[in-house]
Amino acid sequence: MTPARCLRWLLPVFTIMLTATVLLSAPPPSLNPDAAQPPAAPRQPKIVGLHGDKIEDPYFWLRERQNPKVLDYLKAENAYTAAVLAPFKKFEDTLYDEMLGRIKQTDVSAPYPQRGYWLYSRTEEGKQYPIYCRKKGSPDAAEEVVLDVNALAQGQKFMAVNSFEYSDDNQLLAYSTDINGHRDYDFHLKNLTTGEEVKTPIGKVADLAWAADNKTIFFITEDEAKRSNKLWRYTLGEDKAPTLLYEEKDELFNLGVGRTRDGKYVFLGAASSRTTEFRFVAADAPRGEWKVLAPRRDEIKYFPDHRDGVFYIRTNDGAKEFRVVTAPVATPDVAHWQEFLPSEPGVTIEDFETFSDHAIVSQREEGLAHFRVYDFATKKSERVALPEPAYLAESEHNAEFQTGVFRFKYESPVTPPSVFAYDFAAHSQTLLKRTEILGGYDPEKYVVERVHATAADGVQIPLDIVRRKDVAVDGQAPCWLYGYGSYGISIDPAFSSNRISLLDRGLIFALAHIRGGGELGEAWHDGARMMTKKNTFTDFIACADYLVTNK
Repeated sequence: MTPARCLRWLLPVFTIMLTATVLLSAPPPSLNPDAAQPPAAPRQPKIVGLHGDKIEDPYFWLRERQNPKVLDYLKAENAYTAAVLAPFKKFEDTLYDEMLGRIKQTDVSAPYPQRGYWLYSRTEEGKQYPIYCRKKGSPDAAEEVVLDVNALAQGQKFMAVNSFEYSDDNQLLAYSTDINGHRDYDFHLKNLTTGEEVKTPIGKVADLAWAADNKTIFFITEDEAKRSNKLWRYTLGEDKAPTLLYEEKDELFNLGVGRTRDGKYVFLGAASSRTTEFRFVAADAPRGEWKVLAPRRDEIKYFPDHRDGVFYIRTNDGAKEFRVVTAPVATPDVAHWQEFLPSEPGVTIEDFETFSDHAIVSQREEGLAHFRVYDFATKKSERVALPEPAYLAESEHNAEFQTGVFRFKYESPVTPPSVFAYDFAAHSQTLLKRTEILGGYDPEKYVVERVHATAADGVQIPLDIVRRKDVAVDGQAPCWLYGYGSYGISIDPAFSSNRISLLDRGLIFALAHIRGGGELGEAWHDGARMMTKKNTFTDFIACADYLVTNK
């Protein structure tokens, strides 16, 4: 979706919020008092069953996508919204132009190396979708357009690309597309020498990975409930139809497939919300036996990587906030696990990425992400310096196993998205690209700070506050408090060019890292889950109270 279309979709809600909370230089218009009454959805009694109980749901009929009455009702809702907001049309246009004017629509991502090519994507003004490209040998070489999603979208109402994997010899591209917005992804295989699509019997796919022979593809399919439940193998030129390799019977588990960074193994992961299990096969023996790394155990999660004949496994077995163990490929079961990195109090190990000579330990402490670089030769480690009190930092396009740099993405509420390369040998970082914000954005005009609110039970809740430096903290400025605490998801303090329209009109933005999320690890998630779910809401209230008390 283009920035323009995205903004037009969001602006009605954004306009209401902005006019309701921001002190404008002139009084905003009033809602249209002459708008018709809002449409009322007819009640159609229906009894539904849930866990043995009978419940009446008079609006069950609104689930019927193909029912023309549902579409009529939605159109009536939209018409009512348009009528009520009619006095704000000029203001909406102002916001739209303002927000769109900050977006550099013709842009290119920071190229990254993979098997002799430099890969990147770019966008062009007026086009809705990215164009995937590569250059052989050097970022300065001639451009080869690999996949133009705008061309794929011609004649379609919707287009999204999901899987995107090159064969080892760089001659074939396996990818998947969704044309209806329902995450129904169709498999495609493109010959990058001829530009033609290679016909296969593969249909819908949820995930995929190449073997090392440049012709075997492992892929995942879904059941009727969109649960990823089956692993298949298809070999070009050898198989008439895909071969089913594994079916996950437990409805709590979903499957995923992927290749290790060193290219040696293909992993099949089965994961529920609380438990994982992995199988593996050698990438150069795709018709070999898939072996279980360690049988699943309830409430135990583990995530493997591979280097030099050894599995490096991040696990919560014996460590609530995770530790790293090793195991030989020949005997990877739990009995042979050896401690590599122990757990640390107050520090969550969120990821462990192996490279030829180094490993990156992604940690989270006090709600903030950190990178620790581990040197296999010296067995020493150091933390990558990150400058601001609140930010988002994550690994970004590290495709090469033999490499001297680690790439990461960094941004904050005042610093636009940036890509850095950390040099292992020099212990230094270089800025590769920073998203340009048009219109003269000056980050020095804004400030972000991290404070802590005290929850009802005494727990300290991290709270990020963003404002213009010239906005007084005296209780007069409007404030927008946002928080989300569920499923162990971390809401990191990221940059938003649209938010500038709020900050420049005197609003203060606050992001609450309430329990139920993952900002402070598994314990933070468990602190507002099931019988403790109430803490999600009382934490949010505590953050609001802090903002009021501190004006």
